[in-house]
Amino acid sequence: MKNRFHPGPGFHPDSRRLAEFLASTQHGPQGEHLQHHGPFGGFGHGGPGDLPFGPRGGYGPRGRGRAGRGDIRSAILSLLASGASNGYGLIKAVAEKTEGAWRPSPGSVYPTLQQLVDEDLIAQTGEGRRTEFGLTDAGRAYVAEHEDELQRAWDANPAPTESARALLESIGKLMGVAQQFRHSASEEQRAAAIAKIDETRKALYLILAE
Repeated sequence: MKNRFHPGPGFHPDSRRLAEFLASTQHGPQGEHLQHHGPFGGFGHGGPGDLPFGPRGGYGPRGRGRAGRGDIRSAILSLLASGASNGYGLIKAVAEKTEGAWRPSPGSVYPTLQQLVDEDLIAQTGEGRRTEFGLTDAGRAYVAEHEDELQRAWDANPAPTESARALLESIGKLMGVAQQFRHSASEEQRAAAIAKIDETRKALYLILAE
Protein backbone atom coordinates (compact mmCIF):
# COMPACT_ATOMS: atom_id res chain seq x y z
CA MET A 1 0.00 0.00 0.00
CA LYS A 2 1.32 3.41 -0.94
CA ASN A 3 2.45 5.58 1.92
CA ARG A 4 0.21 8.64 2.40
CA PHE A 5 1.35 12.04 3.60
CA HIS A 6 -1.20 13.80 5.80
CA PRO A 7 -0.28 17.49 6.22
CA GLY A 8 -1.06 18.99 9.57
CA PRO A 9 -1.76 22.59 10.61
CA GLY A 10 0.81 25.04 9.31
CA PHE A 11 1.33 23.11 6.06
CA HIS A 12 2.24 25.63 3.36
CA PRO A 13 1.06 25.13 -0.27
CA ASP A 14 4.57 25.78 -1.56
CA SER A 15 5.70 22.63 0.20
CA ARG A 16 3.30 20.40 -1.72
CA ARG A 17 6.07 19.07 -3.95
CA LEU A 18 7.98 17.93 -0.89
CA ALA A 19 4.79 16.35 0.44
CA GLU A 20 4.27 14.51 -2.85
CA PHE A 21 7.84 13.28 -2.69
CA LEU A 22 7.43 12.05 0.86
CA ALA A 23 4.27 10.26 -0.21
CA SER A 24 6.23 8.45 -2.91
CA THR A 25 9.29 7.38 -0.96
CA GLN A 26 8.10 3.89 -0.06
CA HIS A 27 9.21 2.69 -3.48
CA GLY A 28 12.13 3.44 -5.71
CA PRO A 29 12.23 4.31 -9.40
CA GLN A 30 11.46 0.84 -10.66
CA GLY A 31 9.14 -0.22 -7.86
CA GLU A 32 11.78 -1.70 -5.54
CA HIS A 33 11.23 -1.06 -1.84
CA LEU A 34 13.59 1.55 -0.43
CA GLN A 35 15.72 0.91 2.62
CA HIS A 36 14.98 3.35 5.45
CA HIS A 37 18.17 2.93 7.42
CA GLY A 38 20.41 5.72 6.19
CA PRO A 39 21.99 8.46 8.26
CA PHE A 40 19.59 10.45 10.43
CA GLY A 41 17.10 7.59 10.41
CA GLY A 42 16.06 7.35 6.78
CA PHE A 43 17.17 6.63 3.24
CA GLY A 44 20.56 6.22 1.71
CA HIS A 45 21.20 2.74 3.12
CA GLY A 46 21.73 1.22 -0.29
CA GLY A 47 23.49 4.20 -1.83
CA PRO A 48 22.38 6.70 -4.46
CA GLY A 49 20.78 4.03 -6.62
CA ASP A 50 18.12 3.43 -3.97
CA LEU A 51 16.93 7.01 -4.06
CA PRO A 52 13.97 7.95 -6.25
CA PHE A 53 16.10 10.42 -8.18
CA GLY A 54 17.67 9.42 -11.47
CA PRO A 55 20.55 10.89 -13.43
CA ARG A 56 18.06 12.14 -16.01
CA GLY A 57 16.33 14.46 -13.58
CA GLY A 58 12.98 14.60 -11.83
CA TYR A 59 11.90 13.37 -8.43
CA GLY A 60 9.87 10.41 -7.26
CA PRO A 61 8.82 7.40 -9.33
CA ARG A 62 7.18 9.48 -12.07
CA GLY A 63 10.09 11.90 -12.51
CA ARG A 64 12.81 9.46 -13.48
CA GLY A 65 13.26 8.30 -17.04
CA ARG A 66 12.61 4.60 -17.48
CA ALA A 67 14.57 2.26 -19.68
CA GLY A 68 12.65 1.05 -22.72
CA ARG A 69 11.89 -2.60 -23.39
CA GLY A 70 14.47 -2.52 -26.17
CA ASP A 71 17.15 -1.44 -23.69
CA ILE A 72 16.24 -4.27 -21.33
CA ARG A 73 16.34 -6.77 -24.17
CA SER A 74 19.76 -5.55 -25.28
CA ALA A 75 21.11 -5.56 -21.73
CA ILE A 76 19.99 -9.16 -21.17
CA LEU A 77 21.59 -10.38 -24.38
CA SER A 78 24.77 -8.45 -23.61
CA LEU A 79 25.06 -9.92 -20.13
CA LEU A 80 24.26 -13.47 -21.23
CA ALA A 81 27.11 -13.24 -23.74
CA SER A 82 29.38 -13.47 -20.68
CA GLY A 83 27.64 -16.56 -19.29
CA ALA A 84 24.31 -18.04 -18.22
CA SER A 85 22.32 -16.42 -15.43
CA ASN A 86 18.92 -16.43 -13.78
CA GLY A 87 16.52 -13.49 -13.74
CA TYR A 88 17.62 -12.22 -10.35
CA GLY A 89 21.25 -12.38 -11.38
CA LEU A 90 20.53 -10.30 -14.48
CA ILE A 91 18.69 -7.65 -12.47
CA LYS A 92 21.59 -7.47 -10.02
CA ALA A 93 24.15 -7.35 -12.85
CA VAL A 94 22.41 -4.41 -14.53
CA ALA A 95 22.31 -2.49 -11.25
CA GLU A 96 25.99 -3.22 -10.56
CA LYS A 97 27.10 -2.29 -14.09
CA THR A 98 25.31 1.09 -13.86
CA GLU A 99 26.15 1.64 -10.16
CA GLY A 100 22.47 1.60 -9.26
CA ALA A 101 21.36 4.14 -11.89
CA TRP A 102 19.33 1.48 -13.72
CA ARG A 103 17.40 -1.19 -11.84
CA PRO A 104 15.04 -3.09 -14.15
CA SER A 105 12.05 -4.59 -12.39
CA PRO A 106 11.17 -8.31 -12.44
CA GLY A 107 8.01 -7.27 -14.27
CA SER A 108 10.11 -6.10 -17.21
CA VAL A 109 12.92 -8.66 -17.11
CA TYR A 110 11.00 -11.95 -16.94
CA PRO A 111 8.59 -11.23 -19.82
CA THR A 112 11.60 -10.17 -21.92
CA LEU A 113 13.36 -13.42 -21.06
CA GLN A 114 10.32 -15.39 -22.18
CA GLN A 115 10.17 -13.41 -25.42
CA LEU A 116 13.84 -14.16 -26.11
CA VAL A 117 13.18 -17.86 -25.45
CA ASP A 118 10.30 -17.76 -27.94
CA GLU A 119 12.65 -16.16 -30.50
CA ASP A 120 15.18 -18.96 -29.90
CA LEU A 121 17.86 -16.42 -28.96
CA ILE A 122 18.19 -17.85 -25.45
CA ALA A 123 17.38 -21.20 -23.87
CA GLN A 124 16.12 -22.03 -20.40
CA THR A 125 17.65 -24.78 -18.29
CA GLY A 126 16.57 -26.08 -14.89
CA GLU A 127 13.45 -25.29 -12.94
CA GLY A 128 12.48 -23.16 -9.96
CA ARG A 129 15.46 -21.63 -8.19
CA ARG A 130 17.83 -23.50 -10.50
CA THR A 131 16.40 -21.89 -13.63
CA GLU A 132 19.05 -20.28 -15.79
CA PHE A 133 19.10 -18.69 -19.21
CA GLY A 134 21.89 -18.85 -21.76
CA LEU A 135 22.45 -17.84 -25.36
CA THR A 136 21.67 -20.29 -28.14
CA ASP A 137 23.76 -20.49 -31.29
CA ALA A 138 21.30 -18.09 -32.89
CA GLY A 139 21.63 -15.80 -29.86
CA ARG A 140 25.42 -15.74 -30.05
CA ALA A 141 25.22 -14.90 -33.74
CA TYR A 142 22.73 -12.12 -32.99
CA VAL A 143 24.98 -10.62 -30.31
CA ALA A 144 27.98 -10.69 -32.65
CA GLU A 145 26.00 -8.94 -35.39
CA HIS A 146 24.45 -6.29 -33.14
CA GLU A 147 27.30 -5.22 -30.85
CA ASP A 148 26.71 -1.50 -31.45
CA GLU A 149 22.98 -1.83 -30.78
CA LEU A 150 23.58 -3.68 -27.51
CA GLN A 151 26.14 -1.11 -26.37
CA ARG A 152 23.66 1.72 -26.95
CA ALA A 153 21.48 0.32 -24.17
CA TRP A 154 24.30 0.86 -21.67
CA ASP A 155 25.18 4.25 -23.15
CA ALA A 156 21.57 5.35 -22.65
CA ASN A 157 21.65 4.30 -18.98
CA PRO A 158 25.07 5.40 -17.72
CA ALA A 159 26.38 5.16 -14.20
CA PRO A 160 26.03 8.44 -12.28
CA THR A 161 28.90 10.90 -12.30
CA GLU A 162 30.73 11.72 -9.08
CA SER A 163 28.83 15.00 -8.69
CA ALA A 164 25.47 13.29 -9.35
CA ARG A 165 26.31 10.62 -6.78
CA ALA A 166 27.24 13.25 -4.19
CA LEU A 167 24.03 15.18 -4.91
CA LEU A 168 21.89 12.08 -4.42
CA GLU A 169 23.63 11.25 -1.16
CA SER A 170 23.01 14.79 0.07
CA ILE A 171 19.34 14.55 -0.93
CA GLY A 172 19.06 11.23 0.90
CA LYS A 173 20.33 12.82 4.10
CA LEU A 174 17.88 15.70 3.66
CA MET A 175 14.95 13.34 3.25
CA GLY A 176 16.01 11.46 6.37
CA VAL A 177 15.71 14.70 8.35
CA ALA A 178 12.41 15.48 6.60
CA GLN A 179 11.01 12.15 7.81
CA GLN A 180 11.86 13.12 11.38
CA PHE A 181 10.04 16.42 10.96
CA ARG A 182 7.10 14.54 9.55
CA HIS A 183 6.76 12.24 12.56
CA SER A 184 8.36 13.95 15.54
CA ALA A 185 8.49 17.74 15.16
CA SER A 186 6.20 20.25 16.82
CA GLU A 187 3.98 22.55 14.79
CA GLU A 188 6.41 25.42 15.35
CA GLN A 189 9.35 23.29 14.21
CA ARG A 190 7.49 22.20 11.09
CA ALA A 191 6.61 25.81 10.24
CA ALA A 192 10.27 26.81 10.62
CA ALA A 193 11.32 23.84 8.46
CA ILE A 194 8.84 24.77 5.72
CA ALA A 195 10.21 28.32 5.61
CA LYS A 196 13.77 27.03 5.39
CA ILE A 197 12.91 24.49 2.68
CA ASP A 198 11.13 27.16 0.62
CA GLU A 199 14.15 29.43 1.00
CA THR A 200 16.48 26.65 -0.11
CA ARG A 201 14.28 25.74 -3.06
CA LYS A 202 14.35 29.33 -4.33
CA ALA A 203 18.13 29.45 -3.91
CA LEU A 204 18.50 26.24 -5.94
CA TYR A 205 16.41 27.68 -8.77
CA LEU A 206 18.73 30.70 -8.80
CA ILE A 207 21.71 28.38 -9.19
CA LEU A 208 20.03 26.71 -12.18
CA ALA A 209 19.34 30.13 -13.70
CA GLU A 210 23.01 31.17 -13.59
